[in-house]
Amino acid sequence: MYDHIGIKVGNLDASVRFYSAALAPLGYVLCSRDDNGAGFGPKGEPALWLYLHKEPKSEGAHVAFRAPDHAAIRKFHTEGIKAGGRDNGGAGPRTDYSPTYYAAFLIDPDGNNVEAVCT
Repeated sequence: MYDHIGIKVGNLDASVRFYSAALAPLGYVLCSRDDNGAGFGPKGEPALWLYLHKEPKSEGAHVAFRAPDHAAIRKFHTEGIKAGGRDNGGAGPRTDYSPTYYAAFLIDPDGNNVEAVCT
């Protein structure tokens, strides 16, 4: 498994607002923040780092977060939309991935595909 992931963002305030709302139902919190970046993860263990980046937009990344249950995935999707994310696939089964795969997808303020999943 990974130790940490870094994503470049163009508007740190918008990204912090989005990830704070979308990741709260999954148990992740804002652990660190300064003028150039922010870190999210379990309390005291940031593993997702947002880095302020003013260069042209990249193609975007895909990041999937493990969720404890279907209710958390539904809340991830709802709260992420309220915080400025765009729908990229509502909460539901994805049997084409596996018979027990349940996920939701959002596009964050910088065009990254963010997923919450449980199997």
